Amino acid sequence: MSQNLDQQVTLTVTLPDGTTKPLPAGSTGMDIALEIGRRLAREAVAIKIDGKAVDLSAPLTADCTAEIITFDSPEGKEIFWHSASHIMAHAIEELFPGSKFGAGPAIEQGFYYDIASEHRFTEEDLRAIEERMLLIAGRDIPIVREEMPRIQAIEYFRTVREDPYKVEILTDTLKETETVSLYHEGGFTDLCSGPHLFSTAALKAVKLFNISASYWRGDQSRESMQRIYGIAFPTEKLLKAHLSALEEAKKRDHRKLGTELELFMLSPEIGSGLPVWLPKGAVIRQELESFLKEEQRRRGYLPVYTPHIGNIDLYKRSGHYPYYSDSQFPPLTYHDEEGKAEQYLLKPMNCPHHHLIYSSKMRSYRDLPVRLAEFGTVYRHEQSGELNGLVRARGFTQDDSHIYCRPDQLVDEICNAIDLTRYVFATLGFTEVETRLSMHDPLNPSKYGGTADVWEQAEKDVREAADRMKINYFIGVGEASFYGPKIDFIVRDALGRKWQLGTVQVDYVMPERFDLSYVGSDGQKHRPIVIHRAPFGSMERFIGVLIEHTAGNFPLWLAPVQAVVLPIAEDVHYYGSEVRDAMHRAGIRVELDVRNEKIGRKIREAELAKIPFMVIVGQKEKEGGSVSLRRHRIGDEGAFSIQEMTEKLLNEIAAKGLTTKPTTNA
Repeated sequence: MSQNLDQQVTLTVTLPDGTTKPLPAGSTGMDIALEIGRRLAREAVAIKIDGKAVDLSAPLTADCTAEIITFDSPEGKEIFWHSASHIMAHAIEELFPGSKFGAGPAIEQGFYYDIASEHRFTEEDLRAIEERMLLIAGRDIPIVREEMPRIQAIEYFRTVREDPYKVEILTDTLKETETVSLYHEGGFTDLCSGPHLFSTAALKAVKLFNISASYWRGDQSRESMQRIYGIAFPTEKLLKAHLSALEEAKKRDHRKLGTELELFMLSPEIGSGLPVWLPKGAVIRQELESFLKEEQRRRGYLPVYTPHIGNIDLYKRSGHYPYYSDSQFPPLTYHDEEGKAEQYLLKPMNCPHHHLIYSSKMRSYRDLPVRLAEFGTVYRHEQSGELNGLVRARGFTQDDSHIYCRPDQLVDEICNAIDLTRYVFATLGFTEVETRLSMHDPLNPSKYGGTADVWEQAEKDVREAADRMKINYFIGVGEASFYGPKIDFIVRDALGRKWQLGTVQVDYVMPERFDLSYVGSDGQKHRPIVIHRAPFGSMERFIGVLIEHTAGNFPLWLAPVQAVVLPIAEDVHYYGSEVRDAMHRAGIRVELDVRNEKIGRKIREAELAKIPFMVIVGQKEKEGGSVSLRRHRIGDEGAFSIQEMTEKLLNEIAAKGLTTKPTTNA
C-alpha cells in the first residue's frame, strides 16, 4: 500500500466484473492493481476511475468504479507510446544537450517527437538514442505528475527548462487554462496532460525508425525541426512480432507493388503528390467507379461534373478557405482584358459547387431528396514530409455525393448512405470495420459554424441513424467537420492496420450560407438539410489501401488482366489466339503469351504478375477444343471447353465475390 494512507476513511472501489473492494482513502491505481494481482500490476499502464483514464499514482478521494488499463487496449497503447515519446526526449536531452522539444504525440503505430537541435540526427544516432532509452528504463525512474498554475509553468519553462516551444504552447494554446500539468522523469520534465506510465521500467523494447523534416506547429513559415518516429513495447517478443509485421508490410507497400504491377507512377517532373494512373491502374479505378456509379444509379443518384478551379469567393462563402487555408494551394490571380483582378483556387472540395447546382432552380418538397454525385478531383497542399504515394496525395478524386433532403427524410437518407458504405466495404473484402461518431468539441465553439441548437439536433440525427442501423460505434469528441458531425468508417486491413476511409456527414450550416431552400407543402420556403457522403473517400487513398490489403492479389472483377492464355508450344499459338479472341469478345480482360519460353516459366511469371487465371493450351487441348485452367495461388482447376471456361469466369466476375445483392430503400 501507498505511504500515509488515511486510515480513518474507507472507500468502495467497484471493478468491471461488479465485485467491490474496500480501500483506504488515498489509495492509488497501483494499489488497486496489486489488490487484484501482482501480474496485473506489472502489466498495468494506467487506470480508469469513473470512466476517465488517470495515472496509476493518482490517489482515490471517493467511492468509484475502476478498471485497469493494460497495453493490450487501444487506450493502453496510446498511453504507453506517449510515455515512450517522453523517454525518447529524455534520452535525446542527455545525449544532445541544448535540444528543444515541440510536440511528441502517440500515433496509430508508435510515436514521434519534433526536435529543434543544431545536431543533424543520423541513423547511428537513432541506435544510440535507443540504447539510452533502455538505460533510462533500467533506472526504474518514477514518472511523477505535478499540477501548477499556468503562469508559474510559463516561468518554469522560461527560466528552468529554457524551452521556448513549451512557453509558446502555454501562452497561446493553453491561454484559457488556469492550471496545467507537468510530468517529471528524473532530471527531465515535459508539459503534458497525461496520463503516463507509473515508471520508466515498463519500457522493455524500442525501435526508432526514421527522421523527417517538420515545421513547428505545421507552419512552413516557422522553424524547421527534425521529427523522429519510433515504437516501443513492454516485451521484446511484441517488438519482434511488430518488426515481422513491418517486413510483411514492406512487401505489400502500395508504392512498391504499384511500380511492379505497373499501376501508377509518381514523377517529380509532374509534381510531388500528383499520381498518374497507368493503363492497368486505370482499369482498377474505372471498375471501382463503374461499380459505385451503377449502385448510385440504382439508389437514385444524379451524376454531375464540376470544374477543377473556382472563384475564391465561392470557398470564402462556404468557409473552406478561412478554415482550411493552410492546406490549400495559393490563390491564382487572373487579370482580364480590362485589368480587373480575379482570384481563383484549385478546388479543395466539391460541395460548394454542388450547392450552387441545387440552387440553380426552385425546388419543391416533392422533388426532395435530390442526390447529386460526382467523382471530383480536389487539391490539397500537403506538406512534402507527409506525402505517401496514393494514400496521402496533393491531387485526388473523391466519390462525392450531396443529398438535399427534408427534415422528415433525413434519418432515412443517413441510413441509406450507411447501407451503401457497408456494401462497398463488404464487396471489397473489408470485413472488420469500426465506426466513429465524430462530434464537435463544445469547449472550442470557434472551430465550428452554426449555433449550439443546430449542433445538438445534427448530433441527435446522427446517433438515431447509427442506432437504427445497429452500428457498434464509439464517440470522437472534436473530430467533427466545421459544418457538422460525421459517421466515419475505419477499416482494418489484412495486417491489422486501421484506415479511415468512408464518411457520412450531416450539415445544417451550408444550407444557411448558400441560402438553399425548397417550397414546402404550405407554400413557404424551407431549408433543406445536406448529407455529405463518400463511401470510398479518396479514390487514390482507397486503392492504395486496397493494394496493401490484397497484396496486389485483386479479386477477379477488379484485376487489370483477368486471364492470360499460355500456349505450351509454337504449334498451338494460333489456337491460343482463338481462345484469347473468344474470351476478349466475351468481355474478359485477357492477354496471350507467345514468348519462346518453357510453360513452367510462363506460369511462374504469371503468378508473380498476380494474374487470377492462367489458361493453358497444348496439342491435347487444341484437338479437343478445350483448355486447362489454373488459378493464381491455388493451382489446377481442371479441363473446360472454351465456352464453359468463359462462362465460369463471367459468372465469378458478375458475382464480385458476393453471395447476395444489396437491398435499397431509395
